[in-house]
Amino acid sequence: MSTTLAPRPYESYVYAYPHKTAYRPLEDRPALRGLWAGERKDALSLYLHIPFCEVRCGFCNLFTRIGAPDELTTRYLDALDRQATAVRDALGDSGTDSVRFAAAAFGGGTPTYLDADELDRLCDIAEKRMGADLRAVPLSVETSPATATADRLAVLAERGATRLSIGVQSFVDAEAKAAVRPQRRAEVEAALGSIRDARIPVLNIDLIYGIDGQTAASWRHSLDAALAWRPEELYLYPLYVRPLTGLGRLGSGGDSAWDDQRLRLYRQGRDHLLAHGYEQLSMRMFRRQDITFQDAGADDYACQTDGMIGLGCGARSYTSALHYSFDYAVDMREIRAIIDTYTATEDFSRAEVGRRIDGDEARRRHLLQSLLQARGMVEGDYRERFGSGAAEDFPAELARFAALGWLDESAPTGLLRLSPEGLAYSDALGPALFSPAVRASMAAYERK
Repeated sequence: MSTTLAPRPYESYVYAYPHKTAYRPLEDRPALRGLWAGERKDALSLYLHIPFCEVRCGFCNLFTRIGAPDELTTRYLDALDRQATAVRDALGDSGTDSVRFAAAAFGGGTPTYLDADELDRLCDIAEKRMGADLRAVPLSVETSPATATADRLAVLAERGATRLSIGVQSFVDAEAKAAVRPQRRAEVEAALGSIRDARIPVLNIDLIYGIDGQTAASWRHSLDAALAWRPEELYLYPLYVRPLTGLGRLGSGGDSAWDDQRLRLYRQGRDHLLAHGYEQLSMRMFRRQDITFQDAGADDYACQTDGMIGLGCGARSYTSALHYSFDYAVDMREIRAIIDTYTATEDFSRAEVGRRIDGDEARRRHLLQSLLQARGMVEGDYRERFGSGAAEDFPAELARFAALGWLDESAPTGLLRLSPEGLAYSDALGPALFSPAVRASMAAYERK
């Protein structure tokens, strides 16, 4: 173990790079047809975003609003249909340029906020407008305890869903209340039973550690309650308290003692799952060892690769040269305004907000996303793509990671892989690879 002073372990959860707060309005509003003209389209990922929830948890900074009055879900699906039509037209389909989707996901918000008929329509948009064969590709859908009802799950199962991810966060009612998440253990158990009854192949349960009042014993209680359902996957998330969220307004969290608590609970959770037949795929993701890649469907970061088509006002799309989306906000009033603008939009043929990706950013993204996976990065793949080695492009960063004990010195030659300590510090390692330009843009972003 290195004696080099380690940074704080919870700087930022890096689920996409560059982060959306580094995006800016695109003055030229480039046409989607031109953006996708030179891109590979034979293994695209499709993501449909539904920005509605029945409640907003205290820790949530996702792009979502509470409720959908005045037939807002209908108007939103109408806009989603228009956007899908425009995007599919922009993709084209001729000869070697034939469009194929390799994976699909419905996220949010809570996609199952939609009722059964609306979920059926959502699947129709993916299939009939975009051309994705949902029964032939992995389809992951997010849900919540309150909305995982038998009729909704039946639609998803019939339309080809292979994975249901449910945000439980805690099986302890007092902890759920502390996280400003109004739910009861009985409701959670009923939802899990409904998901198992629907026979969707992969169940993922999300849990959170670092909640106010949580102890090693109560954390173990939640872990064991989740394990009782034999989920194919489990995600263990550290609690973050971010600006403009419910917990952020309460002034919760933020000191080194909390860092120490979260790190202890992370290690406890990791070790407990490893001892119960799970393998670690990233800092957050654990999969049952008897589940094959084909059973699970898609990798942890499949939706962060180039060739990502995002539909909906909270979704991102990724070409090799540009990441783009719509405006972003956390404040509820701002989110409502953005959704209203989206539902009134008729022309979806151009990119509005985004960030261009040059060679340096592509290198950082490849290294960052690969390193944050437990299997690591094959150095030959990096060299083949960029014509240089990661150690040549990022000597200072990799030397620092090695000095901190974050790199696995026992990894086979040609494989750059994190040590167990490196995985534990993923939320410090990821931000350390941000470019100065991205950091500056994020720092200058005006929260709303």
